[in-house]
Amino acid sequence: MSGVNGAAHSNQLSLERDLVSPFTALQAMAESSRCLYCYEAACVTACPTAIDIPGFIRKIGTGNVKGAARTILDANIMGGTCARACPTEVLCEQACVRNKAEAEPVLIGRLQRYATDVLFKAGVQPFTRQAPTGKHVAVVGGGPAGLACAHRLALLGHEVTVFEARAKAGGLNEYGLAAYKMVDDFAQREVDFILSLGGITVKTGMALGRDVTLAQLRQDHDAVFLGLGLAGINTLGVAGEDLAGVADAVDVIAALRQRAAPPVALAGPLAGRRVVVIGGGNTAVDAAIQSLCAGAAEVTMAYRRGTAEMGATGHEQDLARTQGVVLRTWLAPREILGTGGAVSGIVLEHMAMNAGRLVGTGETVTVPCDVVLKAVGQKLTPGGLDGLALAGGRIQVDETLATSLPGVYAGGDCIKSGEDLTVQSVADGKAAAFAIDAYLKA
Repeated sequence: MSGVNGAAHSNQLSLERDLVSPFTALQAMAESSRCLYCYEAACVTACPTAIDIPGFIRKIGTGNVKGAARTILDANIMGGTCARACPTEVLCEQACVRNKAEAEPVLIGRLQRYATDVLFKAGVQPFTRQAPTGKHVAVVGGGPAGLACAHRLALLGHEVTVFEARAKAGGLNEYGLAAYKMVDDFAQREVDFILSLGGITVKTGMALGRDVTLAQLRQDHDAVFLGLGLAGINTLGVAGEDLAGVADAVDVIAALRQRAAPPVALAGPLAGRRVVVIGGGNTAVDAAIQSLCAGAAEVTMAYRRGTAEMGATGHEQDLARTQGVVLRTWLAPREILGTGGAVSGIVLEHMAMNAGRLVGTGETVTVPCDVVLKAVGQKLTPGGLDGLALAGGRIQVDETLATSLPGVYAGGDCIKSGEDLTVQSVADGKAAAFAIDAYLKA
């Protein structure tokens, strides 16, 4: 995820440097002048949070930058993160009518970042809570869905307690996005901004099913929102997966983001090592590029289908190649080789389509490596969800995001409402907050 369509980036990324330099005031003014302020704008329809994009760009163009930021944040309270990490190249910018005439959209993501950065730098809190309702809502999960829900509920006058399993709130914005997309501790600055509204208490180190139960939350609160995310990691299911040097890509990304020690499975830092990343999504790209940023000697991404089927956008794929990642397609893992209990290589089988089915050809290739990172998807861990109906491995909800238990709602990656993106999670959290508000007033 990038949100930087049409923007130049440095030839060599680092963990401390922005992927793209933010707009200056002059650049933002010039870019805003390219917007046609379309009626029933396609870019708004393409945004899961329905930000009034022509409206905020017009405000930038007239010098009302803080007003532009308020327009953004009223629709998407995590508009700052989404400006940095949302795949605008396949959402709002792809829908921009400028593409038809110039093949170059208005750079909406960069304009959005400019406006929100100005407001954050000024230390302005543009929102005011409604009168207290006396109602108290529990939010499980301090990621985008949970924080968006908590913020909207607090705005509506409710008191909210967020229960977060990790040491910090922020979810994937804090732990799962590549460092070069979220420099200068932005995820935590955004969390602080959200909490500065008031009415929201965050309790960290509190995991559902371990430290608190759903039954207890329902008893102690007037409603509950579940923004759990997907904590489980899919496995490769091949021999050698337990060797030292095999790790989950999300764990490596989190460690690099937190400047923490490498996951125990890696048995050391990435510097000088040969890395193979299995997967074709944004997490795989983030892990591959971050491995190079951390000093890996060479990095290969292996995906079982073609580039057109990759979850990573074309922009992300190009970024990976530009940074030196070798993308190899139509290859699936069959065995991880080891020497002395540590990874020494991986056997990959060439794949092909046969009568509409993906099948192995029997031909294999061995890639020497020291590290194998798994980025083959995440899944919901059902612990603590006693009594909740599930569907397709996610929490089942209706059109209002209500679960099978009265007063319990869910959103974000733990349901399947759209793409597993920050912007979609924010949309879910906001929609659930309005539904909860209606439930509490019924």
